[in-house]
Amino acid sequence: MLLALTCAPAALAQVSDADRATARSLAVEGQEALEQKDFAAALDRFSRADAIIHAPTLLLGVARAQVGVGKWIAAQESYSRILREGAPEKSPEQFFEAIAAAQRELDALAPRIPQVLISVRGPDTATVTIDNEAVPRAALGVRRPVDPGDHVVRAAAAGFAPVEVKVTLAEGASETVALELKPVAPPPPVKPRAPIAPPDQGPSTSGSGGSSRTVLGIVALGLGGAGLAAGAVGGVLALGKHSHLSERCPGGRCDPSLKGDVDSYHAMGTLSTIGFAIGAVGVGAGTLLLLTAPRSPQRAGISITPVIGIGSAGAKGSF
Repeated sequence: MLLALTCAPAALAQVSDADRATARSLAVEGQEALEQKDFAAALDRFSRADAIIHAPTLLLGVARAQVGVGKWIAAQESYSRILREGAPEKSPEQFFEAIAAAQRELDALAPRIPQVLISVRGPDTATVTIDNEAVPRAALGVRRPVDPGDHVVRAAAAGFAPVEVKVTLAEGASETVALELKPVAPPPPVKPRAPIAPPDQGPSTSGSGGSSRTVLGIVALGLGGAGLAAGAVGGVLALGKHSHLSERCPGGRCDPSLKGDVDSYHAMGTLSTIGFAIGAVGVGAGTLLLLTAPRSPQRAGISITPVIGIGSAGAKGSF
């Protein structure tokens, strides 16, 4: 093989000495890797050498390395290329030996290559792949050579659920993979969404305010009633004291011994005045609050009427 590189025909005469030396070195490394069954390294070296100087001897090394790494379909094509291209009449003997070896090895490899028949039931627009490589529609339903090992066959089409099948092909095996594409069920119609009711905010602000005013009005009326009652009591007591003092203090002059009764009279008068004042304010405010409180639906049937009497105040209502 190395001699063939140095005795190349005229077609290789334009290759520089440096390129020829590089190809020779790569070929040596590739052959050593083949002998050590390091097929990945052998494929790399022979492929590089053949890219520099294309020769049947180097392509034969590529094909053998491809067989070693399990790329049998690629190896079959490499062997076939050697046979198709042949060699010029005055080529080195090693070229013709490589062609003869390619024929023998291809004949031995062909029956070992597994085959798969793929059938697809579904639309004509379906795309089919083996290990993510597209399979032409013309190749469906017929035997298709593939490399040995594990494979994933997949079919897909718009509007159909994709389907895939995993298959393991042994040396010389022949398998059939049937794929059926089923339509995807249309999504259910989207129903119009009902308007979302606002969350319950509890009593409205106006209702809350009206309730508060009503309570305050009732409280104010109660305080006013209590004030009026206190004023009335104080007034009655003050009148009693005044009548008693009038009898014992002629001309408005009282004996010093009656100072306590005089002070008590004045205190009762003051209490009566304060009580009536508080009562008047409370009753007035309470009445105003009750009359001006806004009515909520809950209070629509409620009627409150303030009641004011002598010494008393309050409210009556109907519910």
